[in-house]
Amino acid sequence: MAYADLRAFLDALADAGQLIRISDEVLPEPDLAAAARAAANFGGTAPAILFDRVHGYEKACVAVNVHGSWRNHAMALGLSPDTSPAEQFREFNKRWERFPVRVERAKKAPFLENSTGPAPDLHRLLPLFRLNSFDGGCYLDKAVVVSRDPDDPNHFGKQNVGIYRMQVTGKGRLGLQPASSHDIGKHLRAAEARGEDLQVAIAVGNEPVISIVAGMPLDYDQSEYEMAGALQEAPYTVTSAPVTGLDVPTGAEVVIEGRVLARHRELEGPFGEVTGQYSGGRLQPVIEIDQVWYRNDPIFEHLYLGRPWTEVDYLVGVSTSVAVFQQLAASFPEVEAVNAMYTHGLVAIISTRCRYGGFGKAMALRALTTPHGLAYCKVLVVVDASVDPFDLTQVMSAISTRCDPARDVTLLPGMPGFILDPSSENPGITTKIILDATIPTAPDNRGRFGQQLTDPPTTDIWEARLHRMMRGDSRVNT
Repeated sequence: MAYADLRAFLDALADAGQLIRISDEVLPEPDLAAAARAAANFGGTAPAILFDRVHGYEKACVAVNVHGSWRNHAMALGLSPDTSPAEQFREFNKRWERFPVRVERAKKAPFLENSTGPAPDLHRLLPLFRLNSFDGGCYLDKAVVVSRDPDDPNHFGKQNVGIYRMQVTGKGRLGLQPASSHDIGKHLRAAEARGEDLQVAIAVGNEPVISIVAGMPLDYDQSEYEMAGALQEAPYTVTSAPVTGLDVPTGAEVVIEGRVLARHRELEGPFGEVTGQYSGGRLQPVIEIDQVWYRNDPIFEHLYLGRPWTEVDYLVGVSTSVAVFQQLAASFPEVEAVNAMYTHGLVAIISTRCRYGGFGKAMALRALTTPHGLAYCKVLVVVDASVDPFDLTQVMSAISTRCDPARDVTLLPGMPGFILDPSSENPGITTKIILDATIPTAPDNRGRFGQQLTDPPTTDIWEARLHRMMRGDSRVNT
């Protein structure tokens, strides 16, 4: 199903028992971040939380952990809350095949109900707070940022929709971290080469599918909005932002329009990142805000990041896995599945049929050249097609019995890496490792891999029966 906006999704979560509403007044710090961390500790069944009263604000509504469990992520895709991560991966892949789905355009949008002038005080407008104790300031951490390729502004697919951290650094100013491997980094380089500012529109508080898609490593000319339509199985609706003309989600709670200042950098950070570490302060580009639009009584959505797992791991886990899988399978149909859910794909597990000796290593090397693998994937584990990459018990068994460290471990020094990886000696450069845990295939005939065990006949029937009985259907004849 397609949700019109964040409010519709929160209503659906409430109906499913996946939303807790807090009506007592809470402190911006530490209550909001502490509650989000506490919710994340519930794991795959964690609820979203909606706060109605925040101290210091006359009217403030804050939602946290909206995507922060497998149950919530499944509902964002219109699936049953009980849908497993592996099943979500398979359904995601099916919907990908419908891409692209053309967008629909709306002339009016609820966020146009109110507006501010240039250089607004975001601390007065939005209930901002630090997520972790030593953050350098308050961040917009779940907003989608829209920008266009300055060299090809009319190419809809090259209009990027991504999630990037933005620190509120002053009145009407935001610090932005646009990694060079991300599409907005390419847009900014092109704009600065022309001596121009880069126009951006920032949408805060969105329906759930665009937040998932904004974290996907799509190809440069693939539209996130057209992918959102494929995932929600209905055209995605966008509206032109009045100042920049950029396409933004119609259902957004808040839209901020501004410019990334060309060739200008200011200190941004530190920030508690997806790695579970503070990233430190760096000189980063600056956004100057020209206008803010917002709905009556807007809902401000926050994404807590901390020691994994937190909401960000659920938000990008399946979408990253599917993107890498699709890019691999386009050339090699032998690839069965990819699990890149760990710390934004720093660890990825590839399940594949092996045509010949060395095929598993070759698939890992190909994964390292995908848009996401190039910058993120650091530890590649390759397993046979009979191994479910989402079942870590099976994966560890394969590593234990099918990986010979002398021959099946490959080190690749001096590779591009995740700039925030704390294990890198030089940020952005790392050593990558491939663990080939597939059974050797001719002409690689080493090892003693004889007849492999398989499940007894009718195991799947008994598994389904036992699942029904565990859900309360205890009839003997089922």
